[in-house]
Amino acid sequence: MLDDELSDDIHPLFHGAPKSTEFRKLRKRLVQNVREATQTYGMIEPGARWLVCLSGGKDSYTLLAILHELKWRGLLPVDLLACNLDQGQPGFPATVLPEFLRRMQVPHRIEYQDTYSVVTSKIAPGGTMCSLCSRLRRGNLYRIAREEGCSAVVLGHHRDDILETFFMNLFHGGRLASMPPKLVNEEGDLFLYRPLAFVAEADCDRFARAMNYPIIPCDLCGSQEGLQRAQVKKLLDEWEARTPGRRQVMFRALMNVRPSHLADPGLFDFAGLLRETGTFSENPPQLRDAD
Repeated sequence: MLDDELSDDIHPLFHGAPKSTEFRKLRKRLVQNVREATQTYGMIEPGARWLVCLSGGKDSYTLLAILHELKWRGLLPVDLLACNLDQGQPGFPATVLPEFLRRMQVPHRIEYQDTYSVVTSKIAPGGTMCSLCSRLRRGNLYRIAREEGCSAVVLGHHRDDILETFFMNLFHGGRLASMPPKLVNEEGDLFLYRPLAFVAEADCDRFARAMNYPIIPCDLCGSQEGLQRAQVKKLLDEWEARTPGRRQVMFRALMNVRPSHLADPGLFDFAGLLRETGTFSENPPQLRDAD
């Protein structure tokens, strides 16, 4: 199914796709990465309906297009509903996404909720808005998903987002955690999926720009230069420049966790480990790794 015959007539989202070998390889890699993530993390429930969140950034455009290609190939037997949440940010080009989605013949819902005013009323000038803004956005997306009969909210976070979040938690949060590719919301009635979990940010950028999608910048709220995420991103960029492929190696580490080689007694029964046999005195833990 994933051969080199990548046509641009499968969906209006691909009309005018570049014919170059380089772009064809990029598109094929994106399809393979997203397919692998959906299979690895058990995202696909045949007949389900997904709310695909579209912000207007390069990542969400890439997500929308690749999901439609997988659906066309018969590899994603779910219904897709694109959704943009207009949060009332000053200067947001409100007509861009509705016009794009109509032109691309993509089923969609546009929702307006002025969460920007809520955020600015609670965050002091110069403070970081991202966390509160994200929580308000997520609550509205869950509500919309329920109203539309969707079982999952699908986000465009990619591999680099996941890595940045890991290091933010490590440096500033005092915990080893990141964005999981799949989780269940607190109410227990919706999945949250990140099908771009294996996709590099640079690939999203190359794809969306090559397709000439109308990218909306994510700085309309006046994103602060000193944000922790920006600092972590700069650090990862420097590592990648010195050692190409470093990001991919670090991401693989998130998929190869050894609780016995960390220090969390809630994940590994250090107290119950016996010196004589290397076994446990009683009630061995669920997770145990060999040296």
